Amino acid sequence: MKKSENYLPQIYKMQTNNIQESQYVRSLIEASLDPLIVINTQGKITDMNEATANIIGFAREKLTGTDFFDYFTEPQKAREAYKEVFAKGSVVDSSLTIRHEKGKLTDVLFNGSVYKDDKGDVQGVVIVARDVTQQKRVATELNEAKVFAEQVMKIAEDEREKAEKALHHAEDAVKAKQQFLSNMSHEIRTPMNAIIGFTKIVLKKELTAKQKEYLMAIKMSGDALIVLINDILDLAKVDSGKMTFEKTPFQMAVSISAMLHLFETNVQEKNLKLTKEYDHNIPKVLLGDPVRLHQIILNLVSNAVKFTREGEITVKVRLLKEDEDKVDIEFSVSDTGIRIEDEKLSCIFANFQQASCETSRLYGGTGLGLSIVKKLVEAQGGTVDVKSEINRGSTFRFTLSFHKTKAEAELLNEIVELDSAIKNIKVLVVEDIALNQLLMKTLLDDFGFERDIASNGKIAIEKMKTNSYNIVLMDLHMPEMNGFEATAYIRKEMNSKIPIVALTADVTTVDIAKCKEVGMNDYIAKLVDEKLLYSKIVGLVMKRIQRTDTKRKNLENKEKLKYTNLQF
Repeated sequence: MKKSENYLPQIYKMQTNNIQESQYVRSLIEASLDPLIVINTQGKITDMNEATANIIGFAREKLTGTDFFDYFTEPQKAREAYKEVFAKGSVVDSSLTIRHEKGKLTDVLFNGSVYKDDKGDVQGVVIVARDVTQQKRVATELNEAKVFAEQVMKIAEDEREKAEKALHHAEDAVKAKQQFLSNMSHEIRTPMNAIIGFTKIVLKKELTAKQKEYLMAIKMSGDALIVLINDILDLAKVDSGKMTFEKTPFQMAVSISAMLHLFETNVQEKNLKLTKEYDHNIPKVLLGDPVRLHQIILNLVSNAVKFTREGEITVKVRLLKEDEDKVDIEFSVSDTGIRIEDEKLSCIFANFQQASCETSRLYGGTGLGLSIVKKLVEAQGGTVDVKSEINRGSTFRFTLSFHKTKAEAELLNEIVELDSAIKNIKVLVVEDIALNQLLMKTLLDDFGFERDIASNGKIAIEKMKTNSYNIVLMDLHMPEMNGFEATAYIRKEMNSKIPIVALTADVTTVDIAKCKEVGMNDYIAKLVDEKLLYSKIVGLVMKRIQRTDTKRKNLENKEKLKYTNLQF
């Protein structure tokens, strides 16, 4: 009896433990957020957790005993995965999609394994369906983003290639434009050089009043055409970004005086007064681009002369600021000409703009000069402005910075007056145009210089091998051998240091740079100004003579040292 009493509590305890274990396992299953499903060998659902009911949308009672495969978008694929579990004992990460009762789709990874009884017989399959909808969406979005990024990259690459092609086309167009302007400049300037040059020569002769009037009309028309050509060329160079600025030592006072000399005839013809006020506190030699400075002042003074009927034109140059390295200088050009209306001041520097339509009819011009001035000044980091008052005229001011230097100016452009005592200069003129040959002969004869003519670079070299010259005036564009080729040969093959001055109708930046590159000492732009031509010839020749004399004296001194008497 006692033994039986002890046995019954043990059985009760075992049943209680089994119930507790079952409840523990159930709580673990229900805690899972992933659907867990038990399927028998016939494919019917026998048990599931709450997550399964939620993802399918039916209560457990309704799901129990139903066909497992009916809740997937691809029932046949689910059935094959189910069979695979029986065949292999398990299956891992089979991708399926569960359809909710209301149509919502959930992507899952199907993981399953068989379960067996105590005898080892397979009773069914346990399925865990992990919800990967969010991961799949992210993966899809990432893939789409990758595809989109690849498409964007492809578009960007295509656009880059298009941009490069467009840039090449634009560069080719700029080069073609530059070459066209260069050629047109040469072709127009060459005959204009002869027309205006001979007109000036004839105007020095004794003429009747009518003859002088007609010749002055020719000269004025030629001058107007040259101004137009210069404006178009300068604008094209600045707009194309091909304008470069030199950093060469130059004497500003001398340089400005030489430039203002060019206006002497025009000022005298209009009975005007041209004055210069120069601040002598400005360092004698500065680093900068005298050619571009000339262009700026030349345009401003040209405008002042054109729009002033009576009175005076004043050019002022004053020191604004100075430190150890550089100076800031203000330039101003004032006139007593017509007033610019206030509403026009803001647009006066725009391309093709003049104060009014009447301005163009009365005074001529294209309206490009001031636009070029503004672009040249601002490209060098300077500023420009204008003021205009009734009965007082207009004042244009601009400021530029220049670096200080201890170097000497490379070449002074000072205008040298004609000296009849300077005769022993022999000039070789290399020029292919007959009219220009005749013009140069006439000018050099007036200077009292000897001259020889060569029609191209090849003939010039042959002449230099058999004759002695003090200086060469070299045209750039010639048949057989052009001026660049001839100069390069003279410098490299003949090892000659003779001064060579380019005579060029093409004043583009490219050719000026090329002149220096091949070894030319200077250049003169056609139309040739006779005083400037004379000054450059005399200046270069005398400079070379001085260098030669210095070398000779140094050699003589060395020779004397060798033969010093050491006897007591």
